[in-house]
Amino acid sequence: MLDSKESDSANPEDKKLPTLDFDGKKYDINSLPDEVKDLLKGLQIADTQIRMHKDTLRLLDLGKNSLGVQLKQKLKNISPVKN
Repeated sequence: MLDSKESDSANPEDKKLPTLDFDGKKYDINSLPDEVKDLLKGLQIADTQIRMHKDTLRLLDLGKNSLGVQLKQKLKNISPVKN
């Protein structure tokens, strides 16, 4: 959906213009209006936040699984109540 690229070449003449690839079309980011650039920044921030929260959820899931393993180990020698 959204992909912006900029070359990191050491030679300034070899540098490619930063481009936006959106809906199968490419745009020169430098020539876009400031309003569009602001929208791009907002999308980049949203993408970063989503990745951060996904990582947090993965860590929470790992922690939960670890707690489950510990609980299972602690309950191994304890007799359950009968119904």
